[in-house]
Amino acid sequence: MRNLRPKLIAIEALLCAVLLLAGSTAWAQVVGTVAHLSGPLVAKKPNGTVKVLAVKSEVENGDTLVSEKNTYAQIKFVDNGEITLRPNTTFKIEKFAYDAAKPDGDSASFDLVKGGLRSVTGLLGKRNKEKFALKTPSATIGIRGTTFIAQYVPPPPVAGGPGMGPPPSGGAPGSQGPQGPVEQLLRTGGAPGPVAPPPLPPGLHLQVTDGAIVVTNNGGSQGFQAGQFGFVPSFSQPPVIVPPNPGLQFTPPPTFNPGSGGPTASNGPGQSQAVDCIVR
Repeated sequence: MRNLRPKLIAIEALLCAVLLLAGSTAWAQVVGTVAHLSGPLVAKKPNGTVKVLAVKSEVENGDTLVSEKNTYAQIKFVDNGEITLRPNTTFKIEKFAYDAAKPDGDSASFDLVKGGLRSVTGLLGKRNKEKFALKTPSATIGIRGTTFIAQYVPPPPVAGGPGMGPPPSGGAPGSQGPQGPVEQLLRTGGAPGPVAPPPLPPGLHLQVTDGAIVVTNNGGSQGFQAGQFGFVPSFSQPPVIVPPNPGLQFTPPPTFNPGSGGPTASNGPGQSQAVDCIVR
């Protein structure tokens, strides 16, 4: 009996290890792959490890994807949905579950920590729209079967000294801000040249190119249709429709166009920037 107890303890420890490994494997479920990439992209794992990704790399539940400067990255999910990250973006896959034979188990929960993305609805979002949620610091985005662009601009750092005025900002969406056409001409000595778009003010900026979305926070809820732009200043202020494009741009390489073949980022009326779309 004395020799039997250590063996039982060893067996129990082995069973616990197997169960922990099984739970870990279930959580680390592959939910998509990197379809296109224009620069460095890393995945931060729930256990703290960091993995450098390449085209055809797998992404898993719990991954936090970080795109570096000048990096666009397109993730193709197992339901044929697409998320394309813009440069300097941090995006977490909180939970994604899709089984063609089990629609009741659908789940798509994402977190846009900073930066921006384009989302193209896959099969999950078409059959269970209410199961899709994209969280941002300003609001949560739900879909109605759609293609949309979202970009979160964080507030500027608080000035450190007494008597210091607020840092320069771009003002309300659509304003020229401190670097408008007149200031730019003065800075360049009057020489004509392209006018850079004004910086986007802090908050969540939205564009719907196909279908519709609903945006909700503590300030209220607002629906946005195809062709509309939106702005959410903070989590406590309601989402609003912005008639013109305030300067929201999304210009990945042409190979990143959505697999749906639908329209992508439009620069709105009066904008001269290139439009990220294909005319067929």
